[in-house]
Amino acid sequence: MTNKIIFHSAKTYNNKNGENGPVPAANSVPFWWKDADRYIKDPNGEPYINASGVGKVLSYKSCPAMLDTFTSGYMLRTPCDLDFYIKRGRTKVRIPVGFEDIVGEREPMEGFQTPPGFDDRHFHWYLNWAPQVPKGYSTLYVQPLNHFDLPYVTVAGIIDSDKVTNSGLLPFFLKTGFEGVVPAGTPIVQIFPFKREDWEMEYKFYTPEEIFEQTRENSLKFRDPNGGVYKRDYWEKRKYK
Repeated sequence: MTNKIIFHSAKTYNNKNGENGPVPAANSVPFWWKDADRYIKDPNGEPYINASGVGKVLSYKSCPAMLDTFTSGYMLRTPCDLDFYIKRGRTKVRIPVGFEDIVGEREPMEGFQTPPGFDDRHFHWYLNWAPQVPKGYSTLYVQPLNHFDLPYVTVAGIIDSDKVTNSGLLPFFLKTGFEGVVPAGTPIVQIFPFKREDWEMEYKFYTPEEIFEQTRENSLKFRDPNGGVYKRDYWEKRKYK
């Protein structure tokens, strides 16, 4: 069964052809990840060989767990260029005519933790799209995962989007001293639909002998000169269209 997420347009300036609108997160993978090599290389550009002498040393590009962070969920993006600049010690933003309500300025929120390296005085997104998900589902809004190139951090939140299709406001902090243009189509926030379910936590403990046996079994199972056992035998590809 395939679930459906519907993005409601909350602004008249949203382009009907979907330009700079919500997209599957896989459409916004950062270039530093795309351009990375599958193997760790030596100073001469040749792949390192495993200590066993067999197989190449895999890089982070080969990690399916990290790949999932880039390709899961959906991405809301900037609908226009945003030009951040500093004037009289305060960061301001220039917004093209017609898009003025995409970003608003905010004063520091008393008691709210500011991320290290970011300004206390911050901004908020007037989100221009709102998701609708099937009954019993919610949506997690979070800073685009592992997009370390972004000059801002968007505050996370959870909305029961099966009941509410309100775009709302979402605060974000800008890196201290940042000046520059954030181009149209830049990821703002990553959205993950998830089913609302009750959970109960418990602990399970092991003897030293059991831990040793588990470690031995995992070594036999996952130790492959060429790596990739998890991706080949256990990983399930997610589909977000």
